[in-house]
Amino acid sequence: MASRRSGVRLPLGPPRQTRFHMLKQAHFFIKGDVISVGFRAWTKILAKPLEITGWVRNVFDRPDLFGKSGGVEMVVQGEEENLERIIKLLQTGPPISRVDDAELIYEDPKEIFDIFEIKRNT
Repeated sequence: MASRRSGVRLPLGPPRQTRFHMLKQAHFFIKGDVISVGFRAWTKILAKPLEITGWVRNVFDRPDLFGKSGGVEMVVQGEEENLERIIKLLQTGPPISRVDDAELIYEDPKEIFDIFEIKRNT
């Protein structure tokens, strides 16, 4: 809101940050028994109540990164507190999985995702 004096609009405080400026993003690579154990679906279920957006997919074509059996790659976006909560859960994985290693890279968002989706395997 603004007040009026002599027809001039004056701001009443600092401008609010837009969602893009408050948004944090992490690119995550997870190695271990994380394929065919429901890891992607479990991640999508976790993302909804935490208001996390982004994507997750199985990766088979990067043995240099994941080894012969592949791994899970994802980009997650959200408010910092919720992002930290989901990252902590992802480092453990669902009960049927086994996470051997997780590499996390924080990035500046280049686009804003509206949903969390499961992408096709690579």
